[in-house]
Amino acid sequence: MDSLTPEEAVAFEYNWDLQKRPMQVAPDGEWDTWVLQGGRGVGKTRPGSEQVIRWAQELGKDYGSGKIALIAKDPGDARDVMIEGESGILACSPPYFRPKYEPSKRRLTWDNGVTATIFSSEVPDDLRGPQHHKGWGDEICKWKHPDKTWEQYQFGLRLGRHPQTVLTTTPRPIRVFIDILKDPGTRVSRGKTDDNFANLSPRFIEQIYRKYQGTRLGRQELDAELLSDTPGALWTLEQLDELRVDRVPCDLVYVVIGIDPGLSDPDFNDPLLTDTKAETGIVVVGRGEDKHCYVMHDFSGHLSANEWGQKAVTHGVSLGANMLVGETNNGGDLVEFVIRAAAEKLGMLYAFEKVTASRGKRTRAEPVSALAEQKRFHMVGTHAELEDQMTTWVPGMKSPDRMDAMVWAATRAMIMYEQEEFDALDGKAVW
Repeated sequence: MDSLTPEEAVAFEYNWDLQKRPMQVAPDGEWDTWVLQGGRGVGKTRPGSEQVIRWAQELGKDYGSGKIALIAKDPGDARDVMIEGESGILACSPPYFRPKYEPSKRRLTWDNGVTATIFSSEVPDDLRGPQHHKGWGDEICKWKHPDKTWEQYQFGLRLGRHPQTVLTTTPRPIRVFIDILKDPGTRVSRGKTDDNFANLSPRFIEQIYRKYQGTRLGRQELDAELLSDTPGALWTLEQLDELRVDRVPCDLVYVVIGIDPGLSDPDFNDPLLTDTKAETGIVVVGRGEDKHCYVMHDFSGHLSANEWGQKAVTHGVSLGANMLVGETNNGGDLVEFVIRAAAEKLGMLYAFEKVTASRGKRTRAEPVSALAEQKRFHMVGTHAELEDQMTTWVPGMKSPDRMDAMVWAATRAMIMYEQEEFDALDGKAVW
């Protein structure tokens, strides 16, 4: 390196061919879709960025311009991972070929006339109309509306001699992803998380292996295996796919937000006094006029008590929720205290109800899963993390926060609601 000129040193630093590992090498020959199917932290984003940069160079040379689609779960993921992330397009672009990023226009523009436009799976119809030469889709298995987004994108992938797509994702057995893998024009590169240990922080490795190692879900999240249904699980992905809807097809008569505070994390002590953030389940469920159950939103995340309290109250107000429910077994009166404090700080009104787990988790969840057997339970869009918990959890496993929150919300919106109606008609007191 010492013998290189400054220009040569820069060229060496940005020479991807000298740095990529075998699973990050683009396929030889003709292909339509290149799938990088990898575990968490394996290094999927960098080859996606590098492929886009190479396409931008080639399109400018071949056509004098070009159009590339960048599709993510939501605008935040597109910005934070694909564009501005440590392995995103801006970080991987050499100084002599760096695009101009215009967030307000959702666009990257290179000096050679090539543009890349950001699209969100939350709004698949934005892909209706635009045409593209190439495209990069990140984490397709976690897209809000994967089938419709992929369909609209494919309709517009019609420019140039050979339209192509690169997909970077941790696998889940959703219908559209399985169809893509079966397509004869698809090439797949696979990698496990431990393939990239040299480039990962020891803390990340410790945390993610503590959470997933030795579990069925770990085979998906770490080893990038495409799993089938889990024996003993109350829901199957095929069942959720069959009942999935893009939007609630009728008016809602009751909306509940279920909260399962993250108090069981080994690193999580007093949530009111520490910055350590465990994962808290916050799931929104609605009861339709058709007496069907609709799982509409999953706002769960690694949040402090102040953060999840404000998030629950804010979404409760914006969505017109009739009730916020939280389990007293998990933290005693903490949930009610946090919700009350957040509502007072935000100046918002709220309705909160404490629920007590007097029965085991499977017993509580079975009436909700029975709704799916009756064809009355629907996921509105895709909620990947929640669905993973629902389709892989079996009795004896660690309590799943998102699923717990969903079960409490669905129980209040459906089971308890119907019991109240029955009791009222029967002349009994309505609690």
